[in-house]
Amino acid sequence: MGTSLRSRWVFLPLVLALGAVSLYFLRLSIFHEAQPVPENPAPPKKKGPIYKDSHREIAPPLPEYFPLAAKADSPADLPPVPSWNKPPAEHVPESTRLYIGFTRFWPLLQQVVVSYITAGWPPEDIYVVENTGTMDANKRGLLTIQNPFYMDYHRLTKVFGVNVITTSSLQTFAQLQNLYLSEAINNNLTYYFWSHMDVAVHSHEDKEDFKSLYMRAVDVIRETQQADYLLDKETGKKGEWGVQFFAYDWLEMVNVKTFADLGGWDTMVGYYGTDCDMYSRLSMNEYHQPIQDAGMIYDVTNSLEDLEILYRRRPKNDKETRDTSDGQAGSHNSTILSSNSAYLDSTEPDTINSTHFHDLKATLEQIQQDKRDDKFRNSWQLRQNGGEGEPYYYDPDGFEKALQMTIEVGTKINEEKWGHRGCNIREAGVKEGDQWRVEHDGTFKKRKMKRRWF
Repeated sequence: MGTSLRSRWVFLPLVLALGAVSLYFLRLSIFHEAQPVPENPAPPKKKGPIYKDSHREIAPPLPEYFPLAAKADSPADLPPVPSWNKPPAEHVPESTRLYIGFTRFWPLLQQVVVSYITAGWPPEDIYVVENTGTMDANKRGLLTIQNPFYMDYHRLTKVFGVNVITTSSLQTFAQLQNLYLSEAINNNLTYYFWSHMDVAVHSHEDKEDFKSLYMRAVDVIRETQQADYLLDKETGKKGEWGVQFFAYDWLEMVNVKTFADLGGWDTMVGYYGTDCDMYSRLSMNEYHQPIQDAGMIYDVTNSLEDLEILYRRRPKNDKETRDTSDGQAGSHNSTILSSNSAYLDSTEPDTINSTHFHDLKATLEQIQQDKRDDKFRNSWQLRQNGGEGEPYYYDPDGFEKALQMTIEVGTKINEEKWGHRGCNIREAGVKEGDQWRVEHDGTFKKRKMKRRWF
């Protein structure tokens, strides 16, 4: 009997605990039932990514910087090259192939091509390397002018008469340089020229011993082919050259054998720093890098308002009058007549070293200065941000961010390769064969500046 009572007392705390828990949940249920139901209950939170602000102001379509070319069907519809710049009727014996790479901003590509043609470079020797990553979209006319990768394929090939090579995918700067080298090797060239797309050129019209930019470049070729070129008369040793610089590498002539012997450009260093690496290795191997002068070469950020001015036409009966309305040389012909033939009938060739030439020169100098004054000197690369929904579309902001990240990685690779920060690699005391074998030097102790290359 006593044992039975003790057993009942053991279960009593358990019963009380169960009762307390039941009472708590009962009161909680009554409390919630008494709360008013919200008129617009918040939707349940969904799991997923948090998106950035996607609002983007689409830049307006670019203006037409060469109305005459827009109406042209062939080179015959354009003005003739200025008589003093015309290349020889029969091509010079030397090869003068010129590569110009393109990725973004069509107006600058058009300008550099037209400026080389009007400075005497034969169009058939100019090869635009389309490095947009858009396959055949430009050839088929599928991209619009707001698209950063837009290029007028028809105008280049049918109106200007130049060649276009399209890369199979987007190349870095170093990869593009090796493509030029490979093309030269495959075409049995011993040298070739290449130029940046963000430059504009013209001949030295104000020099007494006038020759066109093109013919001065040909003179450099002939100079390098002389038997006594780079011959040390004291030792009898003949030096070898690697590059011929025209305004650094804004225009450059490349010795194919030299570059091939050094293994080409280091594609691990994709952009900035890869030139430091290449030219330093040339120096380490005692290859000469002469500085030449063929003509004026401007580093530009924008296009002339009307590229017609490069053909050096002036209104008939206009004898050396200045007209720089709208702040640009050449604006006197900015209103194109109803047809190209009417335009040609209403104008006449300018003269060499005229006031119109000096107006053009001053305008290009100002455009170059604008680029130097720009905090982000390559801001021209960001002026188009449309093209969504078009073939091979790539978000423009994402492209720029990825590019800057790639540039930064390449810079770090070059620093690790030579154990040195900066472009003065040779001055750090390293030599050929030291790549990836030296410890960090004192330049790594300095605070590294954060850079943006646009």
